[in-house]
Amino acid sequence: MATAAEAPTGSTDGLRPSAPPRPNGRRQRMETRRWLRELGWRHLLGIVVGVFALYPVVWVLSAAVNPESSISSAQGLIPANPTLNNFRELLAGQLSDGTRVPFLRWLWNSMLVSGTAALGTVFLCALAAYPFSRMRFKGRRTGLLTLLLVQMFPQLLAMIALYLLMVSLSGIFPAVGLGTRTGLLFVYLGGALGLNAWLIKGFFDTLPKDLDESARVDGATHAQIFFRIILPLAAPVLAVIGLLAFIATINDFLIASILLRDEQDFTLAVGLSRFIQDQYGQRWGPFAAGALMGGLPVVALFMYLQRYLVSGLTAGAVKG
Repeated sequence: MATAAEAPTGSTDGLRPSAPPRPNGRRQRMETRRWLRELGWRHLLGIVVGVFALYPVVWVLSAAVNPESSISSAQGLIPANPTLNNFRELLAGQLSDGTRVPFLRWLWNSMLVSGTAALGTVFLCALAAYPFSRMRFKGRRTGLLTLLLVQMFPQLLAMIALYLLMVSLSGIFPAVGLGTRTGLLFVYLGGALGLNAWLIKGFFDTLPKDLDESARVDGATHAQIFFRIILPLAAPVLAVIGLLAFIATINDFLIASILLRDEQDFTLAVGLSRFIQDQYGQRWGPFAAGALMGGLPVVALFMYLQRYLVSGLTAGAVKG
């Protein structure tokens, strides 16, 4: 016969171990209220903001696959017979009513102008910010204040002046005058210099100046310091400036619609606007499809630059 000493491990007098006590219901309610008070409202707010942000995108996607080419209140988020004909017509360059649409040409113009403007903005603003951050010269403070003051005036005030300037340039340098993509590019480059140069200058100020002094001791010039030391360390702010410049340029409609004349030179925003000017309410399907395809490069660029949108790359740069 088994004795009490031979009883299974963990048992008491040969009995099974007792089940763990159930948590107190009052304690559970208190923990739930605490979670709602500290974290739950944040999740709820995030869900509301997410729905608010995604609702227009879902509606545009619904209009793009809707064969009715309408965004009336009776459309609904889920079309009865979704189709990809709007996308096919745009890529083929001809709508169902026989209208020829150089969509791919417009998309290429937008990518070319926006990409070149973004790269040029980053380069020019970095060149302007470096001397303001690293050098001391007469007129430095006045130049910084001038850059900041220029940005206080709305860009709309310069529309007439820009138009007259481009008309004058057309008689002297037709390649950069009114109705050219090159002239539009120069306008974009000039308008983005002030504020972006301030942002890059502020980031340059956070970089240790010991790096510059060490490079000068080794015989490096200002150009070598700028291209080999400063620019690699400033990758986060350069990525942000480039992304913002690209988005602002590809979404611009007002300046491009004033300065461009030939349909083959239209950007995507100007070209798509012609869908709903002449026949309002009858071409919303192709308009929505073109807007979705035009937004894909922006999303792709954001996903690519996302890894650079983190500061702190200079942490430990002067260690030792």
